[in-house]
Amino acid sequence: MLFSNILGLEHIKKHLTGTADRGRIPHAQLFIGETGYGTLPMAIAYAQYVLCKNQNGENTGENASCNTKFTNFTHPDLHFAYPVITGKVGTKPKSTDFIEEWRSFISNNLYGSLYEWYQHLGVKNQQGEIRVQEAADTLKKLSLKSYEGGFKVSIIWGADKMNTECANKLLKLIEEPPNKTLLILIAENEEDILQTIRSRCQVLHFPPLGEKVIADALENKKGCTQAEALKLAHRAQGNYNTALQFLDEDNADDIYEEWFIAWVRTAFKAKGNKASIRELISWSEEIAGVGRESQKRFLLYCQNFFRQALMQNYTQGKLVYFEPATKGFQLEKFAPFVHGNNIIEITEELEKAIYHIERNVNAKIVLTDLSIKLTRLLHKKA
Repeated sequence: MLFSNILGLEHIKKHLTGTADRGRIPHAQLFIGETGYGTLPMAIAYAQYVLCKNQNGENTGENASCNTKFTNFTHPDLHFAYPVITGKVGTKPKSTDFIEEWRSFISNNLYGSLYEWYQHLGVKNQQGEIRVQEAADTLKKLSLKSYEGGFKVSIIWGADKMNTECANKLLKLIEEPPNKTLLILIAENEEDILQTIRSRCQVLHFPPLGEKVIADALENKKGCTQAEALKLAHRAQGNYNTALQFLDEDNADDIYEEWFIAWVRTAFKAKGNKASIRELISWSEEIAGVGRESQKRFLLYCQNFFRQALMQNYTQGKLVYFEPATKGFQLEKFAPFVHGNNIIEITEELEKAIYHIERNVNAKIVLTDLSIKLTRLLHKKA
């Protein structure tokens, strides 16, 4: 994995290679940022730089045999952990049970999201988790002698999905690490990482990628025209994976837009209209029938849609990139109903719904309650 193949983030590349060149490698590091910002490819490139003893800021040089082992992510001193599901391999699955699926997944898209990883596994209504046996397995791997006599590296992707038992066991590893080990935790939500773990890691925050960086990548790697690439980069808001999804003809945002517009239209009619309340309940039943990860992604999409409406309302569309495709729906006409007097409450209610769905609360009840509250909030005066 060449650093030059990672989009942007030159300051982080320089920092990481500098720590290795000076022999001052922190044994536990926490990379915080959305998957589309490049946290995973950066962790892999850094692991290669350390394990292969590369120099001059790039993964090339005399140690060609070592670098070659990273082509298919098969270096014996590189270990991965990531959220996995029960069922296919019993009730106590580990990452090694899914290693072939994992290598296939990251070979196709290093910027892929947790949702896409679950789709790759064929998950419908399950949520992945990193369990306590994963921490025990990581400790065992890092305690063994290195195959090549140097460092041993473990990358934990989706570290914010560790359960409490796993986090507590991992904390002991961080406090008393074996010699010449490097543990890289990757997470999107820093607050979901145990505070005692965060305080013992060197934390690196990954910023959104620049629009030009994403646009250049779309032109060079995907064959987009300059105009199309710039448009997609603007909509992606610094997330390269989001930009790639916009290129996908089967992009889920199409169905999300359909659900959202049906939802808000019914919510507008629901004030004093019992029939519309029944429609909202039917809508909730429909969304409750899809997987929990799809429900969460849809609610995040709703947050973004409301945010775009707010910006349309207050900036005359200067910062808006949404272009609803639904016939008869105009963001300009919807925007006045999203304002400073209701946006905070709308956002809070959406966050509560995501929180409850993550914890396996009955989705139909959660979405029905959210719909009724939305009806009241959309009618709230500015």
